[in-house]
Amino acid sequence: MATIERDRGITPTPITEHEQEMARVAQRCIMESLDRSKAAEIVLTSEDGELPAVSLPPNSLRLIAQVLGALSEGKAVTVVPAERELSTIEAANLLNVSRPFLIKQMEAKKLPYRLVGSHRRVTAEDLMAYRQRIHAGQADALKRLADDAAELGLDY
Repeated sequence: MATIERDRGITPTPITEHEQEMARVAQRCIMESLDRSKAAEIVLTSEDGELPAVSLPPNSLRLIAQVLGALSEGKAVTVVPAERELSTIEAANLLNVSRPFLIKQMEAKKLPYRLVGSHRRVTAEDLMAYRQRIHAGQADALKRLADDAAELGLDY
């Protein structure tokens, strides 16, 4: 859950323990219905039938289930279209790095970007792919470090 501020930034609001439990239960229900169904669409209806039925493709329910799963763990969630372009400040904040570091990565051609006038823009899709590459590299380095420590008998 979040509120949109005047500068179009999103500020997450804290989620209560009750809301976390509600999200956990809803996620389980959605995942169980998806596991049992081979349907091309799933129809949501209200109990009393007063509201119109809504047809959803299963992939959208999987996305909703993932969001609910993160919320049930108390994590903040932001859904951004893959083609949305982010400024260097927004991208640096999402990666939790400094803006100068991000710009160096862009100039080293490790992260694709385009110029809009003199401003760099990166798509959310490219940013997430870059983040996955960085995390994979970090995990690999950590594994090699652990293997080296085990080889030297430096168990932790």
